[in-house]
Formats: sequence, structure tokens, C-alpha cells
Amino acid sequence: MGRYTGPACKRCRREGMKLFLKGARCTMAKCPIEVGRPAPGMHNQRRPRKMSDYGTQLRVKQRLRRQYGLREKQFRLFFARAAARKGVTGELLLQMLESRLDNIVYRLGLAPSRRAARQMVSHNHVLVNGRKANVPSMVLQAGAVVTVRDRERSREEARRNLELAQSREVPTWMTMDESAVRGEYSRIPTRDEIAPIVDEQLVVELYSK
Repeated sequence: MGRYTGPACKRCRREGMKLFLKGARCTMAKCPIEVGRPAPGMHNQRRPRKMSDYGTQLRVKQRLRRQYGLREKQFRLFFARAAARKGVTGELLLQMLESRLDNIVYRLGLAPSRRAARQMVSHNHVLVNGRKANVPSMVLQAGAVVTVRDRERSREEARRNLELAQSREVPTWMTMDESAVRGEYSRIPTRDEIAPIVDEQLVVELYSK
């Protein structure tokens, strides 16, 4: 499966908001969103046009997909799984995205960004319930314990990232023991506790057409 290897800041500029794709750089004054750089492309220098309903739905979907670092096929698969379950589809979709292993590693502060978290998982630095886990898209169940492998290199990297993430609070639905480099996915978050500021119902409408 392919992956995006271009400039991360370009995606934030396209969506017109911070997607926090580059860790600490996103909090600096030189962040393109803070500077006020326009969306990429020569046509985006003109006066903004009124967006259609479809265009609004598409932008919300792209914003959510890019924030979690998913390709379109992956995102559609998560949506299909959410739609097949009982409950509010949009809320279930967000809960499943938040339950991905790479997102859990990022939320715990073990990695500065989701992209870095995926690399950390893929390179066998992470254990789930004491077992090796190298699939970033793995969806964890509530109560899962995430630790870093007992290797000097793995522990040093995790502790360095935890120091850099001091300004970023661990969500209330997780617990983190920094001294042991051990985190727990305590419970499934409610919609109010999930960070993405998007109207997920627009994504449901887009895929329901």
C-alpha cells in the first residue's frame, strides 16, 4: 500500500488548519498556519469561492483522513466497519480511529506525531499486552497495555519523546506511567473526549450517497 511522502505542512495548508502532523514544529511560530500561508496551488491565491455541499463534505473527510494518516482505501474500510455496527456511525468511526495502535502510541506521548508512531510500531519498538505488535492499524480493546520493548535504544527514544510531550496532556481515557514507560488504553472515549474538531456526520452523508 502506498503512502504520502510529500511535505506534511502542505496538507495543513490545504485544509486551512493544524493537523499536527509534524510534532513540536506545529507549535512553533514558523508553522505555515500561524504565518498565514495560503492553500497550495496558484488558483488558491484568488478570492475563495462558495463551496458546494459536496465540496464541504469532501473537505471534512479529507481533513479527518489526513489527520489520522490513512489512505482512502483504509479510511473506507474503517467507515464500512463502523456502519456495520449498532450505534451512531460517525461516533463509532471516530472511536475506531482513536483505538488504532499508532494513535494510542501518539496520544500517550511515546511519539511526537502519528507518522512517527507508525514508524515506531513498524520497527518493533512497541509491545501490546506483553506481545510484539508491529501493525500500526491494529485496533486495541479497552484495557490493553502498551509498553516499549526492554531495549536501550527503544527506551531512550520513548523517554525523549515523553519529555518533548510534557505540554501535551494524556487523554482522560488513558493512563501513563512515565517511569515504567507503560501506558494503558483504559476505556473507549466518548465523542466529547475525542479531539478532531470535525462534523463527522458530513462524512457519513458523503459515503452514504
